[in-house]
Amino acid sequence: MRTPALLPRGVEAVVVTSGHLRRLDPHVHAPLLLANTLISAFSRASLPRLALPLLRHLLLSSPLLPLRPDAFTFPPLLRAAQGPGTAAQLHACALRLGLLRGDAFASGALVHAYLRFGRVRDAYRAFDEMRHRDVPAWNAMLSGLCRNARAAEAVGLFGRMVMEGVAGDAVTVSSVLPMCVLLGDRALALAMHLYAVKHGLDDELFVCNAMIDVYGKLGMLEEVRKVFDGMSSRDLVTWNSIISGHEQGGQVASAVEMFCGMRDSGVSPDVLTLLSLASAIAQCGDICGGRSVHCYMVRRGWDVGDIIAGNAIVDMYAKLSKIEAAQRMFDSMPVRDAVSWNTLITGYMQNGLASEAIHVYDHMQKHEGLKPIQGTFVSVLPAYSHLGALQQGTRMHALSIKTGLNLDVYVGTCVIDLYAKCGKLDEAMLLFEQTPRRSTGPWNAVISGVGVHGHGAKALSLFSQMQQEGISPDHVTFVSLLAACSHAGLVDQGRNFFNMMQTAYGIKPIAKHYACMVDMFGRAGQLDDAFDFIRNMPIKPDSAIWGALLGACRIHGNVEMGKVASQNLFELDPKNVGYYVLMSNMYAKVGKWDGVDEVRSLVRRQNLQKTPGWSSIEVKRSVNVFYSGNQMNIHPQHEEIQRELLDLLAKIRSLGYVPDYSFVLQDVEEDEKEQILNNHSERLAIAFGIINTPPRTPLHIYKNLRVCGDCHNATKYISKITEREIIVRDSNRFHHFKDEQQNFPLGDCLKKMLEYHILKQQQQQQKELCIEEDAGTRQSRQEARARGTSPFSRKGCLLLHETSHVRATQRLKKIVKVEWNSGTWRRVCA
Repeated sequence: MRTPALLPRGVEAVVVTSGHLRRLDPHVHAPLLLANTLISAFSRASLPRLALPLLRHLLLSSPLLPLRPDAFTFPPLLRAAQGPGTAAQLHACALRLGLLRGDAFASGALVHAYLRFGRVRDAYRAFDEMRHRDVPAWNAMLSGLCRNARAAEAVGLFGRMVMEGVAGDAVTVSSVLPMCVLLGDRALALAMHLYAVKHGLDDELFVCNAMIDVYGKLGMLEEVRKVFDGMSSRDLVTWNSIISGHEQGGQVASAVEMFCGMRDSGVSPDVLTLLSLASAIAQCGDICGGRSVHCYMVRRGWDVGDIIAGNAIVDMYAKLSKIEAAQRMFDSMPVRDAVSWNTLITGYMQNGLASEAIHVYDHMQKHEGLKPIQGTFVSVLPAYSHLGALQQGTRMHALSIKTGLNLDVYVGTCVIDLYAKCGKLDEAMLLFEQTPRRSTGPWNAVISGVGVHGHGAKALSLFSQMQQEGISPDHVTFVSLLAACSHAGLVDQGRNFFNMMQTAYGIKPIAKHYACMVDMFGRAGQLDDAFDFIRNMPIKPDSAIWGALLGACRIHGNVEMGKVASQNLFELDPKNVGYYVLMSNMYAKVGKWDGVDEVRSLVRRQNLQKTPGWSSIEVKRSVNVFYSGNQMNIHPQHEEIQRELLDLLAKIRSLGYVPDYSFVLQDVEEDEKEQILNNHSERLAIAFGIINTPPRTPLHIYKNLRVCGDCHNATKYISKITEREIIVRDSNRFHHFKDEQQNFPLGDCLKKMLEYHILKQQQQQQKELCIEEDAGTRQSRQEARARGTSPFSRKGCLLLHETSHVRATQRLKKIVKVEWNSGTWRRVCA
């Protein structure tokens, strides 16, 4: 074949070897057809640098033999455009040549190109300028809006299409259906299903697959099964969609059952199938099943040949609490991307290993040179929050600003949570106010933050503001609200929120909500209400619910109810040593040392290890961890810390501090008890901070267990003598110490509980005074007769009242505490 002389030299070889150009349409100029064919071929091969010179050659062709571009020239060029600028230049060129006036094919390609680069406004302009909009043009606009997450606009455009009488096809339905997921609109999904049935599109395979996928993501598993059962044919995508739908809906047993049905029907699974299956097995905690999935991937070579499959295996083992296996799988992967590192970091966090998660991130930055992505910040920032590493977390925040990811809603939520959990509530509130689009996530973070700081009224105020702005709360919002009410002692408000979430928002309570309610009743001393609440709840109480009740029984010394809670806990979670510790501490608090020995022997027989109490403090971008007791503190400054502690103890004693030995849960001598209290981990961290920071520098301490009442009282005095603000975050809430403006020593909730019981004591005193009135009256009569005054005169009545009041006051002063005994509260007198 002779090479046309009008084409550039660079494409001569392609023209010579182009066998499909042997037969040309006699009515079309052969060089133009050849040029259009080459442009289309280069575009499909992603070679725009070869396609664009051909267009330039056509535009500059000789007037003697003009090769004017036609409507078939521009669509492949628009598909190959690598930027919005190129698409705009092609648009201008087509307009100048008058090729967009009546050609829907070229106009549709232009709309598709603009949407591909996110130029929605330009796409609308090109779409509205089309004289004849056919179904492919509507579909191009709908699919482009879907890719740009313009869900509401896509649904509105579909409504406009219906109003103009344009009947959509299968592509139209499959383009609009994903918008139902973005909007969370179940009614719209059902309406689209009815639209497909009305237009006879419900038999199309990919429409049915799209409906199964959408119904599954919306949690409409009954509709998923109806569509699946009504399908005449099923392919691999069908099975993957239904397995994924059941896995995302939490029905892991059904997901595994569907996988078995898939194998029985002769359809071979692919990587996506195994990804959904691995996630389902991780949710149900089936370690043997997880290993089977891993072995299947190994036989297919997917574990090392597919990076997505390798990441899924790492995630599965991490969720199964097999973090060592996850690390081995990660190490065996020949290629690792940022998602691989993020998955491993998240796995360590899920297993409570925040320090190891930060170490993995540091290794990723130093040795791999990978740039952090959105998932990196979402994985690492919670680790800094968990350790209270404010300085390192602030540096991570600065990096997010540098990369521009601080505007991402998920990263922004994690940053707000970081500052709130590190004691910087003002900074967290400032970031929240500066958030441009405050969705449910940032609201949940700030409500939770003010709640753990003990500002219950502020949390309630934020929730009211959230309602006024039209943001719908989710189940996490109500968990934060109930926790805030629990910490602040707002029992009535907590009841209202628990009822509101069901009646006003249709949110079905889960175990976390019930656990918060039990904790709220327990903190307020209403143990009977807590126990009745557990007995009447519609779900089976889990370990968190019984654990909240046991913790309340430990605080209030209710041994009988604590035994009931512990029996259920030992059945549900027999390997959790924390529940045994709670039971042992409850016995120790009431002086039942036989019970303490019994629980400790039970722990020894089961080879359980107690979680040691530790506290951490960040100084000079380094997190220092201290454990309770001298034997665990091998620290370079250990002797200096001990001298500082003894010096602090002497100073705070001079201000009136008296050690409370009731918080020493061991049967030892008083001298040893004082030494045990003085070596609690938070005091070691405070002493270290005082030594290694300038005077009056605020100290931020993080403790993995609850702060005892004696350490709370001692920290108050230490804050005063050192003139430092000390913020201690324990496993439940924040404790702020700043000169004289201290929190109540035992917490606001316990203060309200004590006020409640003092009122009960006063009522009991009134009853006892009534019983003793006869004896007091006889004594007063004798005294009145001795003074010559009638006991029934006005003066005699005053004498009787004054005598009774003095006796009542004297008796109230003798009461030092109350305890639960034989089903009722009783006073214990000095």
